[in-house]
Amino acid sequence: MKKWKQKAIIQKTISYLPLSQMINFFFQKYVTKGVNLSDEYFYDRLGHARDHINSYRRYSNKLIPISCLEIGTGWYPIVPVSLFLLGADKIYSVDISFLTSKERVKTTLKKFIECNNQEQLKNYIDYNKERFNAIISILDEYEKLTFDEVLQKLNLNYLIEDARNLSLPENSIDLINSNNTFEHIYPEILKPILKDFKRVVKKNDGVMSHFIDMSDHFAHFDKSINIYNFLKFSDKEWKRIDNSIQPQNRIRIYDYKQIYFELDIPISEESSRKGNLDELRSVFLADKFKNFPLEEIAKSHCHFISNMKAIV
Repeated sequence: MKKWKQKAIIQKTISYLPLSQMINFFFQKYVTKGVNLSDEYFYDRLGHARDHINSYRRYSNKLIPISCLEIGTGWYPIVPVSLFLLGADKIYSVDISFLTSKERVKTTLKKFIECNNQEQLKNYIDYNKERFNAIISILDEYEKLTFDEVLQKLNLNYLIEDARNLSLPENSIDLINSNNTFEHIYPEILKPILKDFKRVVKKNDGVMSHFIDMSDHFAHFDKSINIYNFLKFSDKEWKRIDNSIQPQNRIRIYDYKQIYFELDIPISEESSRKGNLDELRSVFLADKFKNFPLEEIAKSHCHFISNMKAIV
């Protein structure tokens, strides 16, 4: 049996168990090795942080987003810490469950120190030196601090709540961002989430910046399949394979554009990876994907930037 099928079966089983997220963490840590903070993952997210910051500056004409919101931060808060280093004062992370821990935040902070020691951090973020020294101080007294105190010193607030109904006030957030999160949210949930993002983002100079990975995530683990493998299944077949631990909605770039259009959220700037047409052609597509141009279906990653001033 292919590795991706084994993983799908295990995660499907785990999804029915109590404490499923915790069990999945240990499964990925000790079996798939998918949750360790690798250099590859760290620098990928650091690159996202750089691009979010540049997007904000380009469309708001301000250097620092004072209030920020990220959805789906996950185990390691790399982008929120990047925004802290930049100078942000209110940094929110919203998710349906609390995935990080005091130890994982410590791992994240130490990675930033290591990155700076290698003279790489300055290539991504023009960070505030006082904020960087604050991280050093936090690590120096880390064992004496409670987890809440660590988060407070980092200006980081976790909102474990339904992102469709955020507890944040209207017109209060400068920058809303996500990093390969939307592909895990089904359209009927993503639409009201984006609608509430539109409510809380500042209308005069707020910016939204979202990275979306439209590839089959099982292909990241099993190199015997390509990133379009999941497009061969009908919705009914995919429902049997998919799981609530790491769901994949399979929607393509044209679907996301339609959602933005329906919600009257501007796509002020977009970029995407063309993907590989030869790999796509090797997959027998399910009927739902056959009526769209292969060039559009093949796009594997995209970045949407929304200048909210455009809707005022």
